[in-house]
Amino acid sequence: MTFSPSPDTARDGAGVMSPARVRLVILALAMGGFAIGIGEFAVMSLMPNIAGNMDVSLPRGSHMISAYALGVVVGAPVIAVLAARLPRRLLLIGLMLLYALGHLASATAGGFNWLVGFRFVSGLPHGAYFGIASLVAASLAPPDRRARAVAMVMLGLTLATLAGVPLANWMGQFLGWRASFGLVGALALLTAVLLALFAPRGGGVASATSPLQELGALRKPQVLLTIATGAVGFGGMFAVYTYLEPTLVQVAGAPASVLPLMLMVFGLGMVVGNIAGGWMADRALMPAIAGILLWIFLACLLVLVTAGNVWALGLNVFLVGCGVALGAGLQTRLMDVAQEAQTLAAAMNHSALNIANALGPWLGGLAIAAGYGWTSTGWVGALLSAAGLAIFLCSWALERRKVAQLSFEPAERSLQHH
Repeated sequence: MTFSPSPDTARDGAGVMSPARVRLVILALAMGGFAIGIGEFAVMSLMPNIAGNMDVSLPRGSHMISAYALGVVVGAPVIAVLAARLPRRLLLIGLMLLYALGHLASATAGGFNWLVGFRFVSGLPHGAYFGIASLVAASLAPPDRRARAVAMVMLGLTLATLAGVPLANWMGQFLGWRASFGLVGALALLTAVLLALFAPRGGGVASATSPLQELGALRKPQVLLTIATGAVGFGGMFAVYTYLEPTLVQVAGAPASVLPLMLMVFGLGMVVGNIAGGWMADRALMPAIAGILLWIFLACLLVLVTAGNVWALGLNVFLVGCGVALGAGLQTRLMDVAQEAQTLAAAMNHSALNIANALGPWLGGLAIAAGYGWTSTGWVGALLSAAGLAIFLCSWALERRKVAQLSFEPAERSLQHH
């Protein structure tokens, strides 16, 4: 992707940044996404190893996953509000250092309760980092390429699911699960160094808002509706993804050894969807968001007819993974509707995605427990994405009505004047 930075947005202490320098900044931001992607997803595949080593049951072992997600949900708004006055460059470096500290501490945890606590700490910078990194990336790009800049930051996360998570899993299997946490800590430290070297020191990357201004985002209906769209609509994708292994084995009749390949197919779908989503959002933001939610709805419904065949299910998994295209559009939408409270709104997007990550699997589990079978996750995913689409269409209708009212009032005053 090529950026032609605007003099008003892509400035460093020495003047206007060159396109090559901008690419280095985006690379550094994406490296942080890569580290976070491994830190979030690799532990899920290593949970049996960790639980066995710590002598806890698998249900209790899942607490460390929940602790991380709770850290994301709590950390995103709290950090965005408390750090509203800090320059974004320094804040990003600090967040990566905190992420490194959390994972290096996890690698040395002496007991399971300590590990759960360190996982919570590790989750704290997740949402704030992605939100602020997205703002920085968008500020370096022309207006018609903002979503693609955001997508490039998110590309690090999607590449982590394709390559980084299998690498961390391999390290965990052969070198021990602590090595995987050490890898994430090292990548986070590398990101902090890259940001210190390349991130711009001034211009569009300094936050000029106050904590009260940031909290004002939560009073904006369009901000809340956009966050709700992600929290509900993205849940459909996670409802299907979480129960991929039992669907693959119990319904498609495939051996468990096929699962790593299927996860890579899902990761490939995420990479393709992320790139396509940024391009579509730059072309037509609102139709792109609606269209991607409809895509997720249809892809989830397809599970009902593809689950019995491993090849058809593989194609379906790719299509579901493409649903991550929604992320760049929602992030850009929040930048537009948050106005002066962009930091909090952008960070809250990733809190919403973690709510979706909890909501989808929970509802899918309820459907399975009720006896509707493994493929019922397709129905759950479709209903969640349809609900997300309904929320978004309400948001779109309210905005169109507001625009119509604003355009009508000057015309009415003009007629009264004449």
